Amino acid sequence: MTKAAESLELSMDKGTDKSLDRDCTTLSRHVLQQFQNFSPEAQDLSALMNRIALAGKLIARRMSHAGLMEGVLGFTGEVNVQGESVKKMDVYANDVFISVFKQSGLVCRLASEEMDKPYYIPENCPIGRYSLLYDPIDGSSNTDTNLSLGSIFAIRKQEGDDLDGDAKDLLTPGHKQIAAGYILYGPSTMLVYTMGKGVHSFTLDPSLGEFILTEENIQIPVHGPVYSVNEGNFWQWNEPIREYVRYVHRTEGYTARYSGAMVSDIHRILLQGGVFLYPGTLPKPEGKLRLLYESAPLAFLIEQAGGRATTGHQDILDVVPSKLHQRTPLIIGSKQDVAKVESFIQNGH
Repeated sequence: MTKAAESLELSMDKGTDKSLDRDCTTLSRHVLQQFQNFSPEAQDLSALMNRIALAGKLIARRMSHAGLMEGVLGFTGEVNVQGESVKKMDVYANDVFISVFKQSGLVCRLASEEMDKPYYIPENCPIGRYSLLYDPIDGSSNTDTNLSLGSIFAIRKQEGDDLDGDAKDLLTPGHKQIAAGYILYGPSTMLVYTMGKGVHSFTLDPSLGEFILTEENIQIPVHGPVYSVNEGNFWQWNEPIREYVRYVHRTEGYTARYSGAMVSDIHRILLQGGVFLYPGTLPKPEGKLRLLYESAPLAFLIEQAGGRATTGHQDILDVVPSKLHQRTPLIIGSKQDVAKVESFIQNGH
């Protein structure tokens, strides 16, 4: 064999090795690689992420058949603890997470924006020292129109015995999260997560039934062109937010993108840069988004990617909730773009 042929063969082997290594990097394997060991904590978190992935697969499957099945779309006729009308897909997704984690042996409590109080799994509680906080379906208004949706999750360690069943140890800052991320149900199903060691994305390969590594150590651009906000609320905002929106309207280089599903909008900003805003309004200065189920998990992830998240006055991860379903304004995205919004809130320009 000539040297040129040998070189070509070696090059092809290396390319094949890299391709195979990428194809073999499943979510559970990647979590273990993050720890670089097989410690009990590493194995626990790998198992927990596998359960979250399973919930995502079940929800994605349901959504892909939603238009063909009776009784899947539309409202249930009920109202949740937030005072919002409940979609049938909200109920299904919430039940999926409960069912999946009942079998985990690791999670004692699940707290969801769809449930008034945490859901306890007594058989897990003697040994299960983890809690899952989640929004089962983010952007459920998109369900019946076949647009992108998402699920948001965070994992925390239980502190104390929680004998009164009030889960007061969850009323702590976002820095207490040990993992967080989201699942995006779009043209493909993606899972993006962080355990405080960078942000990593995975795409569901339906032929394998596995989430396969797509990109490691994602970094959000320092500045981006996208601003994402529901401008239908313009006249309900405080003047500084209105003035910021007027600023981007008259400044070249900005583009508006808003889908009605926060996970979809945040994913775009993570990759392209920019800012997502869901400010408070004059009637509701506390805003709409739930701190524990939406704002804090996404803040943890975006900050791990090099971005920022704030209420406009305080970093989201520093906010201490006073109740389980506390709401908060949210400004999140690229550092420069978040700082620009803050400058309008704090200085008027």
